[in-house]
Amino acid sequence: MASPAETTAVVVLSWNGREDTLACLASLAKVDAPIATIVVDNGSTDGTSDAVREAYPDVELIRTERNLGFAEGNNVGMRKALELGAGYVLVLNNDVEVDPAFVSALVEEAGRRPDAGALCSKILYFDPPDLIWFAGASFDPRSGYNGRQRGYRDRDDGRYDDVCETDRACGAAMLVPRRVLEEVGVFDPELFFYSEDTDWSLRAHAAGYRHYVVPASRLWHKVSVTSGGENSPTTLYYGIRNTIAVCERWAPLGAFGTWRRRSILLAAHVAQAAMSSRKREGLTAVWQGWRDVRAGRFGQRRT
Repeated sequence: MASPAETTAVVVLSWNGREDTLACLASLAKVDAPIATIVVDNGSTDGTSDAVREAYPDVELIRTERNLGFAEGNNVGMRKALELGAGYVLVLNNDVEVDPAFVSALVEEAGRRPDAGALCSKILYFDPPDLIWFAGASFDPRSGYNGRQRGYRDRDDGRYDDVCETDRACGAAMLVPRRVLEEVGVFDPELFFYSEDTDWSLRAHAAGYRHYVVPASRLWHKVSVTSGGENSPTTLYYGIRNTIAVCERWAPLGAFGTWRRRSILLAAHVAQAAMSSRKREGLTAVWQGWRDVRAGRFGQRRT
């Protein structure tokens, strides 16, 4: 049996995602590395806790009293992982299914890279399963534009099979060595949902760490199920609010530069809302996010 220090604690956060969570746990049951799975039921009302307890009694199950958001919900799981003595902590979305080698590939690469802050999987769409969603990403907080994710919607045809650096880690699947997490800390709960992984990535960079994508670690992602889709009002609200906040936190530009960057982000999110199937709601969400970041209101969205 592996010692706690040799074990990877996989933190799976679920908010009213019972069936996705059970499918995720079924795929985790097939991984070829020693893991301890921690499920944080983030105030669900759909019977997630009972279903997990019945189907996977060996899983460490934590139920919060309310929805703490992606950031603090995962923080609960990460703190538990450290308490259990895990050598690595792997934050994993509940709406994914994983390749059996996805943990071992990350851990092996971590052993070769002592400068690694986070190591991320190559993430494919669940449908169609041969299209890439994430194989790395650029991020420059000065520009106000995240840049397109590396490999986004390209075929998984071997072009992205080499380990590469990424400016920002992806919270859908990121492995962090224990010592890094103890030094850098957990996600910022004020961000609640979205951009918490970007903010964490920048903190880790500032501490001297680098982030990598390990393509031999693969999983399939149903993409923004919890938030309602990539162009949903929820995504748009937290997207504009938190991106502005993180950019201004890490790259202050003065009055003119701040307004220029804010204008770029506002225009990009308005365009995204205009392309969504819920245009009116999307535009309202963008306006609310814009309003709240200017007022310094964070945490959970208040309509």
